Order: sequence, then C-alpha cells, then structure tokens
Amino acid sequence: MRSAITISLVPEARRGPFVFHCRQPGEASDLPTLAEACGQAAELGFDAVEIFAASAEAFPADELTDLLAAHRLALAAVGTGAGWVCRQLSLVDPDPAVRRRAIAFIEGMIDTAAGFSAPAILGSMQGRSSEAVPLETARQLLADALATLGERAARHGQVFLYEPLNRYETDLFTRQAEAARFLEEHRLRHVRLLCDLFHMNIEEVDLAATLREVAQHLGHVHWADSNRRAIGMGHTKALPIVAALESIRYRGYLSAEVFPLPTAKEAASASIGSFLALAARR
Repeated sequence: MRSAITISLVPEARRGPFVFHCRQPGEASDLPTLAEACGQAAELGFDAVEIFAASAEAFPADELTDLLAAHRLALAAVGTGAGWVCRQLSLVDPDPAVRRRAIAFIEGMIDTAAGFSAPAILGSMQGRSSEAVPLETARQLLADALATLGERAARHGQVFLYEPLNRYETDLFTRQAEAARFLEEHRLRHVRLLCDLFHMNIEEVDLAATLREVAQHLGHVHWADSNRRAIGMGHTKALPIVAALESIRYRGYLSAEVFPLPTAKEAASASIGSFLALAARR
C-alpha cells in the first residue's frame, strides 16, 4: 500500500475535505502554492498527491510534471468534483445537454489524469435522483455514463474510479457491496470502487468486512476518520481496516481526504503518522 495526500486547486472548494488548499496565482493569502504543498507532502514522506482541479483546461500539467519529478512523488488520482461544485454538472441531470457536458468534463479529466498514469474519480458529479429522474432511471443513466467513462479510461490503460457517497450526498449507491453488484450486473469491467472510510463509517456495519467483500472491485481508498479528520482523530478503528486490506493484497493508495484540522500541517502529519505506524506492523 502507498500513501497519498489531497491537494485542492479550486477556491470554491475551500470548505471541502482536502488537506492542502492552494492559493491562486496573484492571490494574497497564507495558503500554500502548489509547489509548497508538494514540497510539504514529500518532506513528510507521502508517496503521492491526489489533485482536485477546476477542469482539464485549468489543470497545471506542466508545473505538476516538474514538481512530481523534483520531489519524487506520483499522482495518485484526479478528482472531478469541481464539475459539480463550480458548474452544477451531474450525470443524472434531467436535461440531456447537461448530462453530455458532464460526460465531456469528466472525459477531459480522464485524459489529463492518464497523462500521469493516474485514474480519475467520480464522486459528487454522480448526482442523485429527483422527481424528474426517478431512482431506477438515474441508476441506468449512471450505468450508461460509467460504461462510456470506463471505456475512455481503458483506452489509456487506466481504470475509472466510482465513489459511493453517504446518504446525505447521493441516493444512487451508498453501500459498497451494492455498488459492486451494480458494476458486475452492468459488466463495467473498467470501473473500480473508491472506498472512502468516512462515507463507509456512516453507511456500513463493518468496514473491514466490507472491504474484504468488495476486494476484486477495490481501486482506491480515502483514508479518513469518522469525523472527516485525519485517522486517529475520530473513532474509526484503523487496525482492522489495514488488516483487511493486507488480507486482500491491496496495493493501491491510502489517500488522506480530510479536513485541514487543526491545521493542514497537523492533519498531514497525523495522516502520514497513522500510515507509517500501521505499515510498520507488516
């Protein structure tokens, strides 16, 4: 297993659960630059960064290429949630034109991530059902979109990551095993699950058992405690989770998608500390 830490480049997402929120060029702020965030990640011992960018066009590909090389970091994944946060794009919107724009937005992120040998993530852009789009219809729209996006990722030699969210953020899929069955039923061979421990803490009975159950579909883990703070700052029992991941021979990332609390530096230090302490057991 490898460690990663989240970096957001989207001002509209500054209340979101990212360890490092970066300031914009020319902005007067105490927030770090992307270069500073990558430097801190490397100094603390993380293997990779996970980037949340405003769009494929806004993605700082050249700068990030240089920074990753300089700090011997990898890109773990690229988030697509800015499509919802900044543009209100959803894959289950009642308007077909909006759905097409949502697909195009995510395709751009898939292409960008693939340039770094990384996958893209579908989280908030999955949307939720509505009076105009009942649940079964919304799920079929999701299946169709995942098929398209999975094939796009596969052409780059990547998978596409689908993240079931908690009940307050979506009603499409909130339980990992149910989402795994959905992938199987629709033969979505190029889509893997992103299991976020924060969402799982709300929805699952036994986090470790669930990870074992969906092992063949697992592609990425968001390493967050029950309160969306760094592991060790809530009540999630991390040891059984790591034991479960070891038992299924998970080789992906544990990526800290947590609030920068009490500070970004403390959240980052606690996250890598928990990872290293648990890794030392192996």
